[in-house]
Parts: sequence; C-alpha cells; structure tokens
Amino acid sequence: MKIKRAILLILMVAGTLMSCTPEGAKDLNLTSAKILISPNIKSNMQETSATVLIEEIEKRTGISLEKDTNWDSNITIALALSSDNQLFGKELPFKSAEDAQELKKEGYRIYHASKDGHNTLWILGADARGVLYGIGKLLRTAKMKKGNISIDSNIDFSEAPEYALRGHQFGYRNTANSWDAWTVEQFDQHFREQVLFGANSFENIPFQAANSSPHFKIDPQIMEVELSRICEKYDAEYWVWTPAPHDLTIKNAHLQGLEEQEAFYAKCPRLDGVFVPGGDPGENHPAQLIPYLNDLSEILKKYHPDAGIWVSLQGFNKEKVDYFFEYLEKNNPVWLRGLVYGPSSPPIHLERKLLPEKYLHRFYPDITHTVRCQYPVENWDQAFALTLGREPTNPQPLMYTEIFNRDSKYTDGFITYSDGSHDDVNKAIWSQLGWDASKDPQEIVLEYSQFYFGPEVAEEATQGIFALEKNWDGPVLENTSIKESLALWKRLEGNNPQLVDNWRWQQLVMRAYYDAYIQDRLAFEKGLEVEAYEILANANSIGADKAMEEALRHLDKADSEMVSQELKKEVFSYGEKLFQSIGAQTSVEKYQARSAERGAVLDFIDYPLNNRWWLEDEFNKIKAFDSEAEKLARLEFISTYEFPGEGSFYDNVSSADAKHVTSKTDDAIDFLWENEGRSRKRLSTQLFQFTPALAYNGLDPNANYMIRVSGFGEALLRANGQLLEPTKYEKGFEEFKEFPLSKALIKDGELKLSFDKPDEEHLNWRKQSRVTDVWLIKQ
Repeated sequence: MKIKRAILLILMVAGTLMSCTPEGAKDLNLTSAKILISPNIKSNMQETSATVLIEEIEKRTGISLEKDTNWDSNITIALALSSDNQLFGKELPFKSAEDAQELKKEGYRIYHASKDGHNTLWILGADARGVLYGIGKLLRTAKMKKGNISIDSNIDFSEAPEYALRGHQFGYRNTANSWDAWTVEQFDQHFREQVLFGANSFENIPFQAANSSPHFKIDPQIMEVELSRICEKYDAEYWVWTPAPHDLTIKNAHLQGLEEQEAFYAKCPRLDGVFVPGGDPGENHPAQLIPYLNDLSEILKKYHPDAGIWVSLQGFNKEKVDYFFEYLEKNNPVWLRGLVYGPSSPPIHLERKLLPEKYLHRFYPDITHTVRCQYPVENWDQAFALTLGREPTNPQPLMYTEIFNRDSKYTDGFITYSDGSHDDVNKAIWSQLGWDASKDPQEIVLEYSQFYFGPEVAEEATQGIFALEKNWDGPVLENTSIKESLALWKRLEGNNPQLVDNWRWQQLVMRAYYDAYIQDRLAFEKGLEVEAYEILANANSIGADKAMEEALRHLDKADSEMVSQELKKEVFSYGEKLFQSIGAQTSVEKYQARSAERGAVLDFIDYPLNNRWWLEDEFNKIKAFDSEAEKLARLEFISTYEFPGEGSFYDNVSSADAKHVTSKTDDAIDFLWENEGRSRKRLSTQLFQFTPALAYNGLDPNANYMIRVSGFGEALLRANGQLLEPTKYEKGFEEFKEFPLSKALIKDGELKLSFDKPDEEHLNWRKQSRVTDVWLIKQ
C-alpha cells in the first residue's frame, strides 16, 4: 500500500512538473524550484547570478524562488561550472567533450535532466560569465506569467561566443537623449539586461561637467565610478572613450589631460580599455598622438595593469595612415592593445590587412543614427528624414544583421556607438550576433519580445518590430506597411494595458503612430502643392499677384486644416510617457533635449512636407519684380520645376522615389542640415549626392536633349563616359548648369550619366560640391 501511494505521489508530482502546451510539447514547470549554486563560482558572481535569476523571475511572475544547499526539492535549478565534478554531493549528469561549447571561455550549457522523479535544470558555465549567460538564455526563452514559469523540458542548448568583445557605449553626457536623466539603479538594471542578451563590455564617456546637462541626477564624476562598480558586479569590462587634447603641438598640452586621466583611473574599481579616437573629435597628427598614448599607457598600467590602450584612425588622410602603420612596423609598441574601426576610418578590410597580427581590431559601429552617419537608412523617404531626423526609435534587425555579417569578420568584436535608448533592439541584435553570426534575427527579436513583453505578446510584438523596419523602406506614399503596422500596434496596445509603463513598449508604439501621421500628412500636403501649381498655371488669366495669393492661401491649409490629429495626439502622449519612464528627451523646448538633432522628434512632427516655405519666399521675391512678364515667367518656371513636359525627365537625386538614379550615398550626409533643421530651401535642395549616377532608356535618338543640373559648386558631368562641356555654369544653390547632349551619344536610346569627383578633400563635406536635381530635357 505504501509503495502504491509513493508511486501515485511521484506521478502527481510529475504531472505538476510536466505540463503540455497547446501544441502538445511538454514543458518543465519551475514554479517551485530551488536554486543551488556552486561554491566554485567566484564569490561576488555567486551573489550576482542568484540575485539576477531570482529578481527577474519575480518581476514577471510574482514568484520568489529560494536558494538552497541540498537536493530536497523535486525541481532544482543548478548553477555550476562545467569543470565541477559534483554539486553538493550530486554528480554532474554528463562529462563534457573536449570541444564542448560549455568549456570554452564564456560558454554555457542549459540542460534538463530527470531521474527518479527529480528534475534538474542544469546551467553550466565555463566560467562565472558563462553561468550568467546561461541564466540569460533561460530568462529569454522561459514562459513567464503571473504565478507560473516553465521551459521546454527537452531543452539541451549550448553555445560559446564567436566574438570575444561584445559591448555598447553608454556615455553619461548631455548629448545622450535619455541616459543623462538616469539613476545608478537604472544603469544597473540596464547593464544587467544587456548582459542577459550576451554583452560583456560597456563604454562610458567620462570628464563631463556637472552643469552640462539639466537632467543629471548624479554628478557625472560620481557616476563614472559607479558605472565601473556596476561592471565589476556583472563581471563586465569597463571601457572609456577619452579624446586627446585638441592640439598636442602646444608645449606641455598633454600634461593636463594626463593628470585628469590619472585621477580617474585611481578612482575606478575596474577599467579594462581606454579608447582614444584619432578623429571625431581630434585633429592631431600621429606624430604627436603616439607619444601621448604612450604616456597614457604608463599611467593606466599603474592602476589597472591588465587594461589596454586603443586608438582609431578616424578622419586620417593617407599620409597619417601611412605614418601610423609604418610606426607600428618599425617600433612594435607594447603599449598598444588594438585599433578601433569607426566612422571615417580607412576601409575596414584594409585596416585589418595593414594591422600587424599581434594587435586586436575592434569594431565601433554606429547603430544609433539614421542620417548624417556611418550607416544611413537605405532608401529612406525625405519625409521621415525631415521629421524623425537623426535619432528616432530605430529598430532595424534586418539591416544591422546584414552589416554585422559584412564587416564584423574583419574584427575581434565590437563596442557599438550609441547615444540613447532608442536603438535598444539594435543592441540586442548585435549582442546576439556576437555569439553566433548565423543567428536568425527573427529568433533574436522573438526572445527580445518574450523577455521584455511576455510570451503571450511575443510573436505579435516581433511582427510589429519587423513591420516598423519595413515602414522605412522606400517612398512613404507607396508603403502599405505603415497602416498595417499601426493597426497591429494599436491592437497590441489595446490588448496589453499591463505594458503601458514599459519604456521599450512605449517607444515602439509611438513610432507606429508617428509613421502613420507622417504618411497622412505627406499625402495631404503633396496634394495641396500640386493644386497650388494648377492655380499658378492660370496666372496669365488672373494675374501673377492674384495667382500667388490664391496659391499661398491654398498651401496654408496644411496649417489650418491639419489632418489625422488623433495620431499626433498619441505621439505626444507617448513622448510624455517616455520622459516620465526613462527621461527620454523628444523635444528641445518641452523636455530640454541637447539639440534638435538629438532625438527631438516632437519638434519636427509638423515640419512642412511640401515646398510652401520655399514658395512663400519665392513669391516675396517675385512681387518685387518690375514687370508682369517677369513675374509670369518665373511662376511658369516654378510650376513646371518638377514637370518638364512630355519626353523630358526630372529627378530629385536622393529622393526615395527618384526614377532614374542608380547610385546611393554611402554615409547619409545627403540630407542637408542647417538652421537647426528648419531650412527654408526647396525640399529637393536639401537632398544631394556628391557624385550621383543616373540611367535612361527609350530616348528618341533623333531628338536634341539638354541636361540641366542644380546643386552647389562643381558638376563634372559625363554622358555615356564622355565629359560634357556646359553652356551655362552657375555654382550656387538653386542655380543651374546646362549641358547640350550630342545625338551621337544616344544612338541606341540609352544614356548613363555620372559625375567625376572634384579634388576637394581639403574641404569640410558641407562645403564640397554636390548635385541635388537633374533634368533631361527634350528640346
């Protein structure tokens, strides 16, 4: 009888521990699990690992698991080192093969073993970090809801990182659009979450003035040390980004910088890397920079003997690059740990080729910006560039997976460039690809959604994140994804009120509303502009002044009859929620963002998406003309600017809907930035490429054509490879160059246009020649 009862009890327990999902797969119920931790894990990480596991489960389920030192429980989560032979008297369930992932640095294995009615979820790490990464896998894949936590009972997963360095920059400074408002506790939680997704390094930007941000809750001199302590807590590397003094040619210029650095090094409980950018900022020649770095390394070794000095060649010309690599070849310096590849560095594959093998190569990819940056959003509509700007919420899992796999293979790992919380999805993508570059971004985002939003929401939220990336693909007015994305996020928003205070949720839902509002407004305002040109076409009959007056009155409907205000209201509501939850500064005036480029998306939500500002200024000029004939001629030119007539073609060269442009800019500086983003120039003038390429077919080989070019500076135009001579050559904005096209060049009706790049390397990009508009006009 006792035996039967015992068997029945075992079956009842097993039934509790194993539950079936709707799909029929068995789950291991961890609700009543006890946690056992190997005493061989270094002491501070024993505490950290247990705390992370217990707290993150409790936040999502309300269940507070307990630590134990015996095997009395029917379900156990065992945290141990792969090298352990036993844990509190119980042998590990298997012997790892020599090449097992859980034996490699930072590697882990998560494995369910069942014997005699007892279930153990083993998390075995090669080291303390490995154990923490195994916990991260558990938390990302477990199904957690109030009162319950379970995981696939067949789980047997192991991995070790493909890249040794996997980190993100978190500069506690005013240029960040949220972090300068954070407390130590918020940074602690955020660093923890990044580690749970596979990061092992964090980079700060120290030496900020205490009064440099109105949002600082903690003196930055204190925070820069606190961040070091947080890294020590999670056994993560602590790096700092510290530019050299501006001009090292001044005698003793570097001494003050060294003194400041030494005081900082002495305070930090942990410091692993010091990154000194060669440019952006920094204009020093390596002849001056190298001695400074050597001195810096001596001070660093004094306080942190295992730390390393790193430098980038950002902004270096060929002479500087040659000087630097010749120095390495001749001197073989021991003070240099490695080279950092960042924006405006030499090509990444060339840099790795020139770098001696003994030095490491770190990637510094910009995952935070959309325009005027290292990796622009491809095929981005100008309407988004003018409104969302440079630092909006920008989940781009597909784009960054492609970039990672293209460029990371030339490096030993990465610490990404980030300046806010808006790129949080991108951070998860990079961290996980650092473990396995072949990972499916869909899987990564699904784990992201499950961990932060819950298993019931995960699949749809994952769809929503990919939909937001699709929103940015190509012309806004042709993109059906924008309204579909909004419908999805509105449904998720309505069905999940429990997520209303989740900042990651807030910024994703906000983007869906914002994108849809811009689409509606663009359609309305573009329509107004077309109708205004129709009014101007009647100027001959109603008079120039009356035509301008009526056209402007019609254009002003964009401000007096604004569309889709319910969407705009939701955007502003989420802007307030984000400021309250994480101090996100989506407006300069309202939330004291550092500047208009730093995430101030609310300030540009109603920026004109047609040329009404430009037309208003043009009309004021035209009214001063002496004769009606002059006025009418100018109005005709304006109304036909983009409509050159049958058999002729016009292209705004960087517009997402350009029909004949075959080239793309490679660094997204093709969106002009002036007057804090409130340029009154014609919209096409605010887009440009330095050397665009265009292609036409089906041209009339018996017709005469003229090519007109607008832009700034030079335009060295080639037609089917032949350099053309201009008959008109104006160099200012919204002035024109004209080139006759020989019939002999288009015998087959095909035409390819290209532009030679003038020798302007000595000029800042803002002063270099560029092309904005191209016409092919049939005479």
